[in-house]
Amino acid sequence: MERRQFLSGAGLAAAALPGAMQAQRPSPPRGRLKQSVCRWCYGKTPIDDLAAACVKMGIEAIDLVDPKEWPAVQKHGLKLTVVPGPTTIPEGLNRRENHDAAEQKFRVQIEEAAKAGAHSIIVFSGNRKGMADEQGAENCVIGLNRIKKYAEDRGILIVMELLNSKVNHKDYMCDRTPWGARVMREVNSPYVKLLYDVYHMQIMEGDIIRTINEYKDVIGHYHTGGNPGRNEIDETQEIYYPAVARAVAETGFSGYFAHEFIPKRDPLVSLAEAVKICTV
Repeated sequence: MERRQFLSGAGLAAAALPGAMQAQRPSPPRGRLKQSVCRWCYGKTPIDDLAAACVKMGIEAIDLVDPKEWPAVQKHGLKLTVVPGPTTIPEGLNRRENHDAAEQKFRVQIEEAAKAGAHSIIVFSGNRKGMADEQGAENCVIGLNRIKKYAEDRGILIVMELLNSKVNHKDYMCDRTPWGARVMREVNSPYVKLLYDVYHMQIMEGDIIRTINEYKDVIGHYHTGGNPGRNEIDETQEIYYPAVARAVAETGFSGYFAHEFIPKRDPLVSLAEAVKICTV
C-alpha cells in the first residue's frame, strides 16, 4: 500500500481500546531520541508482528496507523503517533472552502485520538492548483486556528507535514521549511508544529542540520528516509543519519523521530539497523 492510499482510506473511528490489553511495554529508551516507525512502510507485516518487533528494538511508537489496528498497537504498550487527520495531501487547509468539512472531521477524529491516548494527528497544506503561496499560507493559518483549540484542550499535537514537490508530490504547497515555519509562528500554539521529513527536505533544500537548528522551535515530529529512493538510511544513500540524529537530539527535541523508509531488504532487519544508526 502506498502512503497516499493509506491516508485517503483511513477510517474516522477507532474500535474500543481496553486498557487491559496493554500487556507489554516498550524497552527503556535508548539514546536521546524516542524512535517511531511508519506503519505503511511495513504493510505486508501483520501489525502484531510489527509491534512486537518494535518493542524488542526499543521503538516506542508507530505512526500513521489505521484506527482498526490501534488496539494491536496499544496491546504491545506502544504509543500512537501521527494518526490520520481530516485532510489529504492534495486537498488541504490552503483552500478555505475545505475548512468547514475539515473542522467537522477533525472534531470526530480528535475525540477518537484522545480516547486512544494518541500523541499527534496529521494535516496537510494541500496542492497549489495555481494559488499563490502567500494566499495559501494565510488560509492555512485560518484553518489551523479553527481547529487548534480542540487539540490544545486534549493535549494532542497537530503536525503539518513538509513534503517535496519535485519528485513525489507535485504541486504540494508546504514544500519549504520557511513557508511552513511562517504558518506555525502565526498560529502560535505549542500544539501546532511542523512534521519535518528529512528525505523530502533533502530533495527540496538540503542543508538539513542548519535548517533543523534554525527552525527547532516549530518542528514537532521527524521522518527519516534515504535519498534517492526513500529506502534504507544506511551507507547506500546520501544523507548521513548519525549526524542528523545527533543534531536533532542536541536541539533538546522531546518528540518522536520516526522511520519512514521503504525497505529493499528484510524489512525488520533494515528497521533494526535504522534504530541503531539513530541511537545517539
